[in-house]
Amino acid sequence: MNWTDTLEIAIALSEAYPDVDPNKVNFVDLMNWTMALPGFKGERSHCGERILEAIQEAWIEELE
Repeated sequence: MNWTDTLEIAIALSEAYPDVDPNKVNFVDLMNWTMALPGFKGERSHCGERILEAIQEAWIEELE
């Protein structure tokens, strides 16, 4: 899994943090939680605000 796998990341985050409202997650936590996911191989230096926004949006959609 890498930064571009936004839907896969969103699904994994929703499973790992079922009680978290993705609307209220700050980008620092989102980046750290994503990097801690099993099988995630992306590097911190390749992460940006647009990627984090896409992950957050996918997570929100996943819960709807």
